[in-house]
Amino acid sequence: MTVRDEQLRTAFPSPFDVQGSSFFETLRRTAPEAVPPLLASGTLPPELRGLVAEGTTVLAVVARGGVVMAGDRRATAGNQISRGDMRKVFPADQSSAIAVSGAAGPAMELAKVFATELEHYEKVEGEPLSLEGKSTKLAGMVRAHLPMAMQGLVVVPLFAGVDPRTRVGRIFEYDPAGGRYVATEQAATGSGSLAARATLKRLADPEGEASTAVRTAIEALYDAAEEDSATGGPDLIRRVYPIVAVIDDEGYRELDDEEVASHVDAVVADRRR
Repeated sequence: MTVRDEQLRTAFPSPFDVQGSSFFETLRRTAPEAVPPLLASGTLPPELRGLVAEGTTVLAVVARGGVVMAGDRRATAGNQISRGDMRKVFPADQSSAIAVSGAAGPAMELAKVFATELEHYEKVEGEPLSLEGKSTKLAGMVRAHLPMAMQGLVVVPLFAGVDPRTRVGRIFEYDPAGGRYVATEQAATGSGSLAARATLKRLADPEGEASTAVRTAIEALYDAAEEDSATGGPDLIRRVYPIVAVIDDEGYRELDDEEVASHVDAVVADRRR
């Protein structure tokens, strides 16, 4: 076997490779220096933990024919607001999305690597991974992050999408150890999740329209911001609004600021009355 053959054998998975179509595993095996350091095991000096930006509340709501995901925009570091425009909702592929809470750096890195994983699998296998397979893959990535979670860099995502076979929206929750749980109608995670869940349980309607689910998501984030200082409410002066995404038969799409603003204005008007 030539050196070139050995390089190709190592770089690309064989049909019986237990790692399967995993871009992350291929990268870690062939070029470990290219693996993002916050996704590899390591330690974090205690004096830096209070300086790490933390993303807070994200949620998902099932609607008829799809699912809505939303997240506030605030990131905190200790008792300071480090950012007021953080993105916490990302497309995973055409029919699913991931929302992240926890340590901002590794959380955003996790979302990007997960999307790359799904794209790599589709290119290698010639077809997309099933929704169940995607959720299981994400559980494995969260589990691989456990050494960093034990150092204080906890990442807890939400995953949601539409199953192309049933055309039903599904939500998956996770714990820091990689445990995966199926949510039936709604889910929330992050520091403001307790207040958000209370609102979602009261208002969520899995048979309702997507626009109703969007309104419910914004109501829940608004309540979370009132109860949790780490969750940011809509900034009406600077016009910084939650990121709201709808995933249905047409794929992943984000609502523009004007559409989100109309829902926010309606919520604020109702509460003033």
